[in-house]
Amino acid sequence: MSLHPMFQNLRLPVVAAPMFLVSGEKLVIETCKSGVVGTFPALNQRTTEGFREWVQIIRKNLAEYEKTSGKKAAPFGVNLIAHKSNPRLQEDLKVCIEEKVPLIITSLGAVSELVDAVHAYGGVVFHDVTTLRHAQKAAEAGVDGLIAVCGGAGGHAGKINPFALVGQIRSFYSKTILVAGAISRGDDILAALAMGGDLAYLGTRFIATEESIAQPEYKQMILDVQAEDIVHTAAVSGIPASFMKPSLEKAGITDLEGKGEMKLHLGDEAKAWKNIWSAGHGVSNISSVMKVSALIDQLEKEYKSARERLKV
Repeated sequence: MSLHPMFQNLRLPVVAAPMFLVSGEKLVIETCKSGVVGTFPALNQRTTEGFREWVQIIRKNLAEYEKTSGKKAAPFGVNLIAHKSNPRLQEDLKVCIEEKVPLIITSLGAVSELVDAVHAYGGVVFHDVTTLRHAQKAAEAGVDGLIAVCGGAGGHAGKINPFALVGQIRSFYSKTILVAGAISRGDDILAALAMGGDLAYLGTRFIATEESIAQPEYKQMILDVQAEDIVHTAAVSGIPASFMKPSLEKAGITDLEGKGEMKLHLGDEAKAWKNIWSAGHGVSNISSVMKVSALIDQLEKEYKSARERLKV
């Protein structure tokens, strides 16, 4: 295993995943202040100008925190959709370069030119993958880390069990591996490391926090459903993703076998995601909406307890 130096002094080996219409500047700030990597999608701001403003707000708040507390905040990151259908990619990338965003998470396309541009200012690039082929292509593009978005993950997730996918990736990849899929407890974080990962990638658990910008009804549904209520379908966005069944039913989506049209949270397509809510199998282990600081305290306690129990 090879954890990138930027992430070797985290309080917990955790990255809070960037989630559409969920991860805002407050969630990122509080996550980083608590010693865990916070991230957000550039497209959570409707304009590139608004995106730059969020980056600057995050930088300012974390700098003030470090000055007043004497503690080091964790790095923050931005998710860029690298697919050709994203008309904002180049302008948003320009902001990341000018603002020197520490971590860039790319989705739906591993582009070597983008990786080179981020490396030029000292940034790090992690890339979402759901299959061995995707992982191999991203490795060839020179990314610094691969995010194994395994079966059970929320968002645009794959179907492969994490034990299988992480093992496949580790067989040829010596850089940082992040494990995503049903990770809601400190015990799960330790398990992700045990199977060959370097960092755990938590999304769904951070939806149910006070600082997330998810609608209250969305947060409540996270508490109400179980893993059996998560549906993996391409019918909503044209790309296989995991959604909570009650939100699909409420929206009248019944053809779950359909592939739909590719929609990447741009323009009018974003409206659907306001009422059709994504989540992973980790909902089964979420029972309360918490402040980020309290959540990370809990995760740390569980993580340390699991390590003690296993004598590792």
